[in-house]
Amino acid sequence: MAYVDAYVLAVPKDKIEEYKAFSESMLHFWTDEGCTSYVECLGDDVPMGEVTSFPRAVQAKENEAVVFGWAVWPDKETRDKANAKMMQAPQPSAPMPFDGKRMFWGGFKPILERGKGA
Repeated sequence: MAYVDAYVLAVPKDKIEEYKAFSESMLHFWTDEGCTSYVECLGDDVPMGEVTSFPRAVQAKENEAVVFGWAVWPDKETRDKANAKMMQAPQPSAPMPFDGKRMFWGGFKPILERGKGA
């Protein structure tokens, strides 16, 4: 069974195109390292909840959009090797187009799968 990384972050609305370019570079890195599926989604219907919500989780400001994404790996070992390689890679000189301190992520073992992307 595959292994899945998922993450949520806030991107300033005026930096969405810059974020897309950043994300495209990540897509190429992860797929070169064995990622089998990579999806990023820009929030379209993510209301601010009273207790919990996507915007609350990343402390999204009025001028920010929420991004939710995931990467599917053949197994945790492949994912861990890719993450280790990423940590050793030179850091980009340009600042990231989002506040990484308000990003959250985690690795997940699927418990149910169905469909082509599973």
